[in-house]
Amino acid sequence: MTESKTPSIFRFWRLYLVLAVMLLCVMAIGWKVGTLHILERDFLQGQGDDRTIRTVPLVANRGLITDRNGEPLAVSTPVKSIWVNPGEIVGEARVINRLAEKLELDAEALTGRIEQNVTERQFLYVKRQLPPADAEKILSEFDGVYTQLEYQRFYPQGEVTAHLVGFSNIDDIGQEGLELTYDDWLRGVPGRRQVMIDRRGHIIEELNTLETAQPGKNLELSIDFRLQNIAYRELKEEFITRRAKAASVVVLDVSTGEVLAMVNQPSYNPHNKSDFTDFSVLRNRAITDVFEPGSTIKAFTIAAALESGFYTPETIVETSPGWMMIGADEIKDLFDYGTLTVEKIITKSSNIGSSKIALQIGAEPIRNVLDRVGFGQATVTGFPGERSGILPNLRRWSRIETATLSFGYGLSSSALQLAQAYSVIADGGIRKPVSLLKLSEEAIADLPRERVLSETISNQVLEILKTVVDSSRGGSAVEAKVPFYTVAGKTGTAHVVGKFGYEENLHNSLFVGLAPASDPQIVVVTIVNEPKGEEHYGGQVAAPLFSKIVTGAMRILNIAPDDIPADRTMEISPIKL
Repeated sequence: MTESKTPSIFRFWRLYLVLAVMLLCVMAIGWKVGTLHILERDFLQGQGDDRTIRTVPLVANRGLITDRNGEPLAVSTPVKSIWVNPGEIVGEARVINRLAEKLELDAEALTGRIEQNVTERQFLYVKRQLPPADAEKILSEFDGVYTQLEYQRFYPQGEVTAHLVGFSNIDDIGQEGLELTYDDWLRGVPGRRQVMIDRRGHIIEELNTLETAQPGKNLELSIDFRLQNIAYRELKEEFITRRAKAASVVVLDVSTGEVLAMVNQPSYNPHNKSDFTDFSVLRNRAITDVFEPGSTIKAFTIAAALESGFYTPETIVETSPGWMMIGADEIKDLFDYGTLTVEKIITKSSNIGSSKIALQIGAEPIRNVLDRVGFGQATVTGFPGERSGILPNLRRWSRIETATLSFGYGLSSSALQLAQAYSVIADGGIRKPVSLLKLSEEAIADLPRERVLSETISNQVLEILKTVVDSSRGGSAVEAKVPFYTVAGKTGTAHVVGKFGYEENLHNSLFVGLAPASDPQIVVVTIVNEPKGEEHYGGQVAAPLFSKIVTGAMRILNIAPDDIPADRTMEISPIKL
């Protein structure tokens, strides 16, 4: 009886043991689950978030640059850049090779970059600034490859405004021109947001915005793109025709000092910066390059002469025989002009006449006038590389230094400085700052205006400058005439300084003009550096360029003609409805 009960009891103990073990397992699992949910909840939640939640930057849009009429000159367009975490992709030769093939990169170079950065970086750009559609296609084909939103700068007007606007680099930081000058103004403030991603790096949910991106401020320039385009087209044609070394044009608003156009040759395409071989093309020569202004200075020599009281526009000066010696140095005119009035000295551009005036009144009165109208002083536009030129201030002026100063040698100026100086004559003796930005009505009303020449003398000089383009008075720049408009101006032809002094066969050709001369609205400076060929005088090279630009400017600016011949009648055709 006892023996028959023993196996049954043993069986029950085995059942209890199994149940006990199962109970212990359940308790262990329950304990582990409780530990994970209670004690290690924060740690595990953080680990999960690290794998699925990312804090990504919100890229700020760079400010828009426009002309004075709202025409876009620099805009930012959204693009996407491809990047990888080197630690996630290192050793995946097949993936790296395919990625390089898709992005048209060198597979060996890409592999090397990934291996070099595997321990130091978790973020490595593979290719920057792709069209969003192309970037998304790459993202869908590869694991461990990610995209980042960026903005790429685009310049709709290309080389026409390149020297003034400049450009930014791949990180959207200004490098040249006004992009550099106003980089802090144009650059926005990036933000941050939290997103949830899948294993391929796709954003599947946007959680919240931590910091809102603040876009950059817009910049409105003073230039009128229509006028800029005409000036660029005409300058480029002249530059090519004359086979010149360089050339520049500045168009300045007389009443406000705003730059309406500023162009240079040679120029460059801001979208093809990798093709640069000569970095001198980046210079905005109208502001950064200085030169001896030659006979364009004679207008201020005459202003000093009129101020001295020794001269009037009708005062006689003898220039025969067309040359004179000052010590061992010779000064000569193009021709023997004989007896000239002060007015005719400008009309004929006589070096002898201006020298004799300077030797009588001295160098200081001339230098004083030049200083007052802005020579030797920066125009304070803030443009990178702006130069102030040189206005000598000698304790003792030699006779030859006095003479050469009177016709524009021994000092240097930029094209913008020359335009500002002539705007003083155009505005009745008032000097004002120049601006590359459009001025508001309030800013124009508060514009600092300084009288540096008397209105009487300014008007006398203006009347004298009209004779330069008047064929009936024997002017030296009749090619500067503009149909139906009066023009005042002055030519300049200056020898270029070479390695051993002034080069006999290299010249800079200049013309500075005001239009319309009856009530000047604009000042235009045209400079052609070292033109090739038989023609090199300012009246032959720079004056015709001035005429072409001003002809278009009068139409664009809607300035009424002031020189309609009496025998011409203007008929208005009826509008047909």
